[in-house]
Amino acid sequence: MRTSAEPAAPPAASETLDFLGRRYAVGPTAESLLGRRREWMLWLPWAAMAAVGVLQYGFGSLVPSLVARGWAPVDVFWLLALWTVFQAGAGFPVAFLRERGRIGPRSAMAGGAVLLALGPLALAHGSLLVAVIGYSVLSGTGAGLIYATCSSTVAKWYPERTAAKVSLATGAFAYGSVPFAVAFLFAADAGRLVGMLDATAAVMFVVVLGAGLLLRDPPAHWWPPTVDPRVWALDRRQSPVNAVRQYSPREAMRTGVAPLMYLILFCASAVSLFDITFLATLGAELDLTLVAVAIGTAVLLGTNGAGRSLAIRVSERVGRTRTLGWVLALLGVGQLCLASAATTGSVSMLLLAALLAGTGGGAFYPLFASLAREFFGDQSAGSRQTHAAVYSAKAFGGVLGVGLAAAAVPAWGYPALFMLATVLATTSGALCLKLRQPGRFLPGLPPRQVVP
Repeated sequence: MRTSAEPAAPPAASETLDFLGRRYAVGPTAESLLGRRREWMLWLPWAAMAAVGVLQYGFGSLVPSLVARGWAPVDVFWLLALWTVFQAGAGFPVAFLRERGRIGPRSAMAGGAVLLALGPLALAHGSLLVAVIGYSVLSGTGAGLIYATCSSTVAKWYPERTAAKVSLATGAFAYGSVPFAVAFLFAADAGRLVGMLDATAAVMFVVVLGAGLLLRDPPAHWWPPTVDPRVWALDRRQSPVNAVRQYSPREAMRTGVAPLMYLILFCASAVSLFDITFLATLGAELDLTLVAVAIGTAVLLGTNGAGRSLAIRVSERVGRTRTLGWVLALLGVGQLCLASAATTGSVSMLLLAALLAGTGGGAFYPLFASLAREFFGDQSAGSRQTHAAVYSAKAFGGVLGVGLAAAAVPAWGYPALFMLATVLATTSGALCLKLRQPGRFLPGLPPRQVVP
């Protein structure tokens, strides 16, 4: 018999199915499962993501100081290119292990916090080889571990508003880095840089570990009892376009849609990474003041994060693929403005370019995550693994947009590379016209009719 001192077990969930046969474990409430409101499972990952993003979005501001240390510019840029490879590459194995219950959010965040802190420390105190191992490999892997864990945790606790909530959390990955990126620009002497990197490592470790210790997953197929899942599934104002069925990763790849998404994200991520990495060095080449470069950096990174939530809101009204095409077109226009700024040295044009390129350069990430759920199933482990596989295209985008671009800048110059980035962005936007939900949309059929 349970004594009065023992906590009461949460009530059992009520199993129900919708018209597509998807399972929902309705209830118990988040409060009975967590002992607190489920908003904690949104804002804790948000805080962790805000701490993690500085290693990607703040790196461009570190480049001048690292070059002044005596490291070759191309070598410095390849540090970020390799970091991107390990950060994006960690997504699929983490998704695989998370879906099979092999790794929980607490252990993933604790391990990620340790690996993450090694990055700034390696940049502050190590040689170039130590930086490759500590920053690029270990810290990049830790960042990927945290990114995937935070995204999946938010999605599980907000199944009825996954796109909006995940985009809010992942947006912090970009705009959370703004204070650090601006501060790094003014770290002219080596002593100040080392102090800033040490402080960054400490802040990241404390925030990520503190957030991770409180994270928990809900039961499988958990659904909040305040929302009727069958009504939600039929209401297009609330629910996404439902996938015809739940696809495995192999089946998703066979449709041809997932490989196309991979190609689009590869092009878009290469352009976005090129912008955030080279803005500070572009400002130095144009002999702009640090204040002007700092404002441009803040605009670029701030809109990169804030644009994610805005794009999801727009897409809920006009559709994901159409919004994705507009976002990538905006990214392309931003490249034209950057080419103009690189040619004329105009500060006003640079700030306009930062606004456009930033808004378009981050918004496509949550749109791809939403499309993966709508195309391949929102209750399928395979669909989440498919998105992780598509997201891994960012690894090759980093190689092209950061590593190879660094080698091309001295020979080609910034205007030519920004024009090439324009072509990549607009091409990826045009390819969005070919995205179709597998098995549903055929000529002459209404949008919600399911093809047998």
